[in-house]
Amino acid sequence: MISAPCRLGILATLVPGASISFTDMKAKTSLSDGNLHVQTRKLADVGYIEIGKGKKGRRTVTEFRITELGLERLRLYVMKLQAVLDAGPGATPAVQRSEQRDDAAVWS
Repeated sequence: MISAPCRLGILATLVPGASISFTDMKAKTSLSDGNLHVQTRKLADVGYIEIGKGKKGRRTVTEFRITELGLERLRLYVMKLQAVLDAGPGATPAVQRSEQRDDAAVWS
């Protein structure tokens, strides 16, 4: 789930924890409206982000926020990537299995 560059970019943008509007997320990730909508929906469907809608004047504003699960899965993904880097060229990293289910399924 996280290995797609666009979804990784969305999660990384949300790491500071504050809500980010659709417009700001679009600017920070350079994704089109349609692609941003599809990718954020996928992340929300697995519980990695929350999508909220609110009013700003007469306009409806969509905002995104990373969840605890999303932050945990992102950390796990980064740890797996770090294990690959630490193993060095040509090595097969021994990635420690977590007791929790890993929906990211990076190197399962």
